[in-house]
Amino acid sequence: MTEQLSIIIKSADDKKAFDIKALNISKLTSIADYFVILSGNSQRQVMAISDDIEDKMYSQGYDLRHKEGYSTGKWILLDYGDIIVHVFHKEDRDFYNLERLWADAEDIDIEAFK
Repeated sequence: MTEQLSIIIKSADDKKAFDIKALNISKLTSIADYFVILSGNSQRQVMAISDDIEDKMYSQGYDLRHKEGYSTGKWILLDYGDIIVHVFHKEDRDFYNLERLWADAEDIDIEAFK
């Protein structure tokens, strides 16, 4: 699990994603163990971040189970089973505010994964 988080966080950081958050949601729901939430400044950047995460995860043998929202580039969801990645355009992230919805989740120190 830590290898997957590391790949995702490093990839997002390499593509200049900002406000990267990792939340341990395993005690709150059965849909996944972790959410990784991050932002880009434009639709093009959001798509580039998503593409890079997908490429790097695939090259390390991790298959994407499902992808949503790619065609609009506003909120792309990448489902890796135990980890769900939310790549947001900055305005959409502010609007949906997943961090508030999952406020009881444990924050993960992402610096350890960079």
